[in-house]
Amino acid sequence: MEKIIPRWEWRTFGQDLRQGIKAIQAYPEGKVRKSGEIYILSEKSNDNTKIRDELMDIKTLLRVNQDGLEQWTVLLKAGFPIHINELAIVYKAFNLPLPYLKKDEYSYDEYLNNLISPNKALHIVNVVKERHGFTINDCIVEIAYVTFNNQPIQTIAVEHADPELVIKTVKELGLDHYENVNYIKAMKRYVGLVY
Repeated sequence: MEKIIPRWEWRTFGQDLRQGIKAIQAYPEGKVRKSGEIYILSEKSNDNTKIRDELMDIKTLLRVNQDGLEQWTVLLKAGFPIHINELAIVYKAFNLPLPYLKKDEYSYDEYLNNLISPNKALHIVNVVKERHGFTINDCIVEIAYVTFNNQPIQTIAVEHADPELVIKTVKELGLDHYENVNYIKAMKRYVGLVY
């Protein structure tokens, strides 16, 4: 895996983020990306565990600063079939004991059907994203139109390795009156899990 530089993130979710979207759209738009992802929520953990492009992708929260910004870092990016050594990292992120594994590797379908779905502490959320990227003050700024299990919601994010640039950009765009909510918190609220 390439060298990872943890990023500071600010994000919000809502049904109507028009005011924030309008402020961001005053800047030139970059890439538009669409993706379908599977998030796996653990009742015992708030790590960000998802499957995107058939890669198990895990991020963990390192710290929260005085402005409420969150610094996240990548723990794992693993393809399928997924090996027992990688599954040990996955279950540590779930904060669950590694179950008895009958073999050393599990295919994508085996992983979801045999390991994830039967576990009552894990919840699958199907997420579709249409992400519109911008660069403002060197920060990655994103407007995304998202569905959680087919239910629509909007999200805005600002990210950079320098937290001062993130909070400066949030304030300049007039976003600081919105609640800072990460993906896992938003999804756990959606499915009724305590965060």
